[in-house]
Amino acid sequence: MKSEEVIQYLQDNPQFFSEYADILANIHVPHPYDSKVISINERQIITLRDKNRALQDRLLELINFGEENDAIGEKMHRLSIKLLTVSSIDELLEGLNNDLREDFSIPHVALRLWDISCNDMERIEFTVTSEDIHTISESLTYPYCGTHIADEIKNWFGKDASDLQSFSMIPLKVLHPIGLLVLGSPEAKRFYSEMGTLYLKRLGELTSAAFARFDLKTGILKK
Repeated sequence: MKSEEVIQYLQDNPQFFSEYADILANIHVPHPYDSKVISINERQIITLRDKNRALQDRLLELINFGEENDAIGEKMHRLSIKLLTVSSIDELLEGLNNDLREDFSIPHVALRLWDISCNDMERIEFTVTSEDIHTISESLTYPYCGTHIADEIKNWFGKDASDLQSFSMIPLKVLHPIGLLVLGSPEAKRFYSEMGTLYLKRLGELTSAAFARFDLKTGILKK
């Protein structure tokens, strides 16, 4: 008989195990982690222990994910409070930059804005960008994460650009695209294409909402 036929027979005739319990007790099978043989009952116990260990590992993994999400949620909360209490675009930019670097441990942050006025238009964030950048921002429905970005964007990181291996591009929109926030990392796996982008999307929405508090033509806080 073929193995598949034996398996099918046992599945179709479960009473076999009760009718021949004595024979089963005397059958020995190879130990999964040793060279000795053990009874079927012992093999079942080992299988159950392995399943239990796998479930415990999965539970610990879920707990770790939960703790990480709680930590990110707390950071997002602190950033929300800061961005929604600033009284100028200058303060907004300083608060965003400081929080991303210090609280979120993202040392490489680049931001470019357009169609916005500010007290200090000499800030690097208002450096003129090409229409290609505007098109990229408009085309992004969700944040992009990966290793490839346009050379123009990579140059925003200056002398650090050559050390960066992964990036996230987050569009900023207030009725229409107003900017592009880019995070960079020397770690290739910090921002990768398969990663979840929920918090990055929320970061973009929060930052955009903070800019929406101002009259973008004058840079003055709306009343």
